[in-house]
Amino acid sequence: MNKAITLLKKLMATEAGWGALVLRVPIGIIFAAHGAQKLFGWFGGYGLEGTGGWMESIGLAPGVLMAFLAGSAEFFGGLALIVGVLTRPAAAVLALTMLVAIFAVHFEHGFFMSNNGYEFGLALLAASVSLLFSGAGKVSLDAVLSRSR
Repeated sequence: MNKAITLLKKLMATEAGWGALVLRVPIGIIFAAHGAQKLFGWFGGYGLEGTGGWMESIGLAPGVLMAFLAGSAEFFGGLALIVGVLTRPAAAVLALTMLVAIFAVHFEHGFFMSNNGYEFGLALLAASVSLLFSGAGKVSLDAVLSRSR
């Protein structure tokens, strides 16, 4: 049990300053909103069935499961970033999700968003990797919990 607590504290430890906070909150909001589109059909999204059908059509099968996994990663990972809890694991899952999105959906369309390219996905990938390295920073549950005994 003691080793698990030590590992958890290492995962949550952060020496990052205010910059991580300024990065993780808006990125968390973006991810959570995109996940809510996939999972619940909020904000003009298509929900699990619609997103799953589209994912199936591009070769990500089974589509509903893929939509659930991507939507859950984005929604719950985004919420984790917003409050700053388990930021490093959330950022790792989100980075992987963005790699899949970039290469399965956007790469063939080139760089720019105007052509459905990977520009936005690359920005989200970079932000996720940055938070993976830095941790949550100030004003986060990770900072509070990693210091507690």
